Amino acid sequence: MTNQATIDKLIEMKLTSMADAFRIQESDPSMKEVSFEDRFGMLVDNEYTSRKNNRLKRLIKNAQFDQPSANVTDIDYTSGRKLNKDLIKRLATCEYIADYRNIFITGATGSGKSYMACAFGMEACKHYYNTKYVRLPDLLIDLKTARDNGTYRKVMSKYANPILLILDEWLLIKPTQDEQQDIFELLHHRKKRSSTIFCSQYTKDGWYEQFGGTHPLLLMQSWTESSMMDMSLISFPWIHPRIYP
Repeated sequence: MTNQATIDKLIEMKLTSMADAFRIQESDPSMKEVSFEDRFGMLVDNEYTSRKNNRLKRLIKNAQFDQPSANVTDIDYTSGRKLNKDLIKRLATCEYIADYRNIFITGATGSGKSYMACAFGMEACKHYYNTKYVRLPDLLIDLKTARDNGTYRKVMSKYANPILLILDEWLLIKPTQDEQQDIFELLHHRKKRSSTIFCSQYTKDGWYEQFGGTHPLLLMQSWTESSMMDMSLISFPWIHPRIYP
């Protein structure tokens, strides 16, 4: 079998990075001094690294981050922000995802909530967790459209299935009764099987005011009482930081 035939078969099997590495080896005279095992290991490493990198790129692209350049190493810890650096470093390890814990980030507009959430999302992608970012208002519009055109279950799955879901602008506007039901349905699907990052101008106590009516209020209270125990809270200056174990 000729080397070109081998390369063609590698490409046919979608091992393009291995094929490219094989071409380079064949054109490098110094490779003749390298054992077969070492050369083969180099080819496998090249293909493996390429696939990992491509998978990471797909995860980041599919996450649709509002700030795709966000990075935990670039978070501003200046004294005025009063951020818990140890907590943020711990959350950046993504252990909370393996434990199905949630993060609640609160602060005023422009305080950096979205940036921090996207930074955590980027770390999740680096750990190869399926991640999705969405503004709650956009999510609710998406679900309303899906309900009207008969694709509600499919669209709900788009937000219920990711291992990590980032909900930005959480309860920024009081939801309608139908929107409340959509929110409860989403939280029900995600409870104890995935992690969610909430970004909001409201503290947990403010959630209740944003929901009207006794029935949805009780549902929300039930969810928060069980889930806030599995939630870490990051608060910007105007709220005192607390950590929920």
